[in-house]
Amino acid sequence: QVQLVESGGGSVQAGGSLRLSCAASGYTANGNCMGWFRQAPGKEREGVAIAYTGGGSAYYADSVKGRFTISQDNTKNTLYLQMNSLKPEDTAMYYCAAGPAWGGRYCYTTTNRFRYWGQGTQVTVSS
Repeated sequence: QVQLVESGGGSVQAGGSLRLSCAASGYTANGNCMGWFRQAPGKEREGVAIAYTGGGSAYYADSVKGRFTISQDNTKNTLYLQMNSLKPEDTAMYYCAAGPAWGGRYCYTTTNRFRYWGQGTQVTVSS
């Protein structure tokens, strides 16, 4: 049974930093895609940072480029999202997701292509 468990959310002031973690069990992350999505109240879930776990460049939403960094520790089967220079508009529930790659090493960026999801961790940024 695949489980993705997020942690690291919380409340910070604008300009602050948080690091989210996603521990995967029952799932071989290496050679697949894992990523972070977020959903704010009244908005659709959107891809924030997505990476092919076998290496290569990651996808970042324009709104987080230069501020967020996705990384992984394959020995721990854990995905991370380092979030710096946080803004109030980053406030959302953040979800970890995992799914298959295509073409050997490319990742989709839409929610419907990710099979497994965590329960989410709340990030609140105050101005």
